[in-house]
Formats: sequence, structure tokens, C-alpha cells
Amino acid sequence: MANKLISQMGLSKSTANIFAARNILTAKDALSTTEFELMELLDMGMAEVTSAVAHISESVCPLYQTALSLMEERAKNEYLTGHLPTRLKGLDEALCGGIPFGALTELVGPAGIGKTQTPVRKVVQLLAQVVELEEEVDIAPDVNLSILSRSIALQFCMKLSLLAALPTSFGGLNGRVIYIDVESKFSSRRMIEIGAKSFPEIFHLEGTAQEMAGRILVLQPASLSEFTESLQQIKLSLLQHQVKLLIIDSMAGLVSGEYERDAGAPRQPSLGWHISFIKSLAEFSRIPIVVTNQVRSQSSDEARQYHFQVQSGGESAEVPARLDSHLVAALGIHWAHAVTIRLVLETNSGQRFMKVAKSPISPPLAFPFIITSSGISFLSDDGIEVLGPEIHTIHFQGHNDIIDLNRERLQ
Repeated sequence: MANKLISQMGLSKSTANIFAARNILTAKDALSTTEFELMELLDMGMAEVTSAVAHISESVCPLYQTALSLMEERAKNEYLTGHLPTRLKGLDEALCGGIPFGALTELVGPAGIGKTQTPVRKVVQLLAQVVELEEEVDIAPDVNLSILSRSIALQFCMKLSLLAALPTSFGGLNGRVIYIDVESKFSSRRMIEIGAKSFPEIFHLEGTAQEMAGRILVLQPASLSEFTESLQQIKLSLLQHQVKLLIIDSMAGLVSGEYERDAGAPRQPSLGWHISFIKSLAEFSRIPIVVTNQVRSQSSDEARQYHFQVQSGGESAEVPARLDSHLVAALGIHWAHAVTIRLVLETNSGQRFMKVAKSPISPPLAFPFIITSSGISFLSDDGIEVLGPEIHTIHFQGHNDIIDLNRERLQ
């Protein structure tokens, strides 16, 4: 509302023209200036300035509403609300139906394959073996989470894409999906394999796989600036192409890519405009928007603030490579406030978890899970309630680079 144009607020034409002539164009421009400064800038009297400022304030400030009026308004607009079920029973129950329409849902996990020591070819070959097995198998928790966490997030997003594209008779939204693949890791083949394992009754029908894949529009922006330029076109596409889901994978990848291309650029470019625009897209289109995010480690100063990490003489003790380290989500506090739901992928004590770290309707919960040929599978639909600040801590343990293809799937 701060960027609402003064020319659209119903001021008299003469007053609006005076504001425009002095380059005071938005509510923010007017309300961040004192009345005495406005008198001098606009060459207007105190009464006129006070009246104009009061009118501008009323135009941009939300009206007070009672709890009863909010409840009545929600009931009237019930058709605008809804959820995209994830088919993970525990998560859907916690979120009262799944990924909510008209809101930002964030999926946080450690960074991808490029920062691990295991060769990409080896990981791809092992994953290929997993998805080609007839029965569902579990990938052992010994695997390095930094290898598979991005793969896990990617597979979760691909399955959501299929769920949005499925016909309504099969529990889908029967729409198109815009998938913004920043890191060029989207795999059509893997998506079809997930679909065949998850929904065999429909994917075994002739032509169904091609139809589902044809409903998913993949965009691969080369830079943050290119992504920015495409956002307006995305807004039009949401209406013109019956889009029912928007996925951005990943926002942090756009930022880090910008830094890698220009070493002199700020380490974290301002995302204020992007945050505001993407949030408005969700509210405007009333569709679920899912954004993946990466994590950042604590600085060396933060990591060595404990007495047992400091040796005599002021030298820092070396932290063991397999020590469980604590990470935080990237992109900062403003981004964290913008998202409505935050889901976190982590590993703790050799077990992988998906945590509901932020939600207006769910308590903080953690669900242990495994990876099968059809994607994520919860070991239990009864989430473990997480108390205190632990819900905001992201655990990431060092692991051996081993994938056990023969381990039996846990029941």
C-alpha cells in the first residue's frame, strides 16, 4: 500500500497535480515527509496539507475489522480458499488440507550437489538405479544430506507439479504449472517415473504421461535480472493458461548466481521488490506458490563462541568434520516474514525429517521420512512436536557418501 499512487486516491485534481509536479507520487513519498516540509515543497497552507495527508493516510491504512466480520467475510469467500494435497497424510492433516492457496510456502534444505565431494555422475547413476527398481526402496540415512537434500526438494516439487496437473477425478487441480528451474535440475524423466509409481492407475493409460508433462511449463532464467523481467509475463500467464501452481526453485539460487557472475555485486541483493511482487501474485491469483530456499552456515565467530572451542593462547580448536552443525535459512528475516508456511528438510541423529517450522494453523512438528521410488514417504503420520527454539534450528550432520540400495523399506 505504501507504493499506491496519490493520483489514484481521490484527491482533488488541483491538489493531485501539485503533488505530481513536486515528484511526490506515492503514499510513501508523502507520509515520509513532515507536514512542515510539505508546506514548503508544495507551497500550500497548513490546513490544505493536513487535509491531504489525512486523506492519503485513510486511503492506504487498512480498516479495523472485528473477528465476527472477518469470519463472515471468510465464509462469503470460501470458494477462493483451498489447498493442494501433498498426499503425505500427516503433513496434509497438520496444514488442514495441504499447501494453501493464495500464500507462499517455502521449502528449505541444504545446498546442492555442486558443493559436495561425491562426483555428480555417481549420484545420478545411483539415483537412476533406485528409480528403476520394481519395489519401493529406502535410501539409507548414511547418505550425505547435501547430496540428496536438493534432490529431495526437487522431487517434492515435481510431485506437487503432477498433483496440480492431475484431473480433478484423481484428486488433482486439473491445471497447468509454471516451474521456474533456476539451477537447471528439472528432470522430465524422473517426474514421469514418480508419476508412474505414485499414480499407476492413470499413468499407465496411453498418452497420459505426455499430457501431464505438457501441462508443466518450465522456465529457466539465466539471472536475477532476467527473472525480474519475466515476472510480469508470469502474472499474465497465471490467468491466460489456467495455471494452478507456481514453483520457484530456488530463490537463493538466483541470488547466489548473481553474485558469482559479478564479484563486485552485493552478497545478497535487495529482494524487497521480489518479495512483495511474489506475495501479491499469490494473493491475486489465489493459487499455491512454492519457493525453495537454501541454508547458510554460522560465521566463524558465531561457530566459535563457546568456551570448549577455544584453546589457550586464543587459538580456535578445530571442529570435528562430523560434528552436527546448525544452519539457518538463507535470504534473511524479511523473506522469512513473507512466507506463510516454512517446511524444513534436515537430518538429525542419522534420521531425515521434514519439519513444519512455520505455520499459522499447525503446531511445530517434525515428520521422519525416507526416500522411495515414488518420492518422500513418512515413517509416521503422527508428527513429533518440537518445543522451543529447536524448531528454527536446521541440523545437518556429516555422513558417509554411501547409498544402500539393498536396505529394506521401513514399515
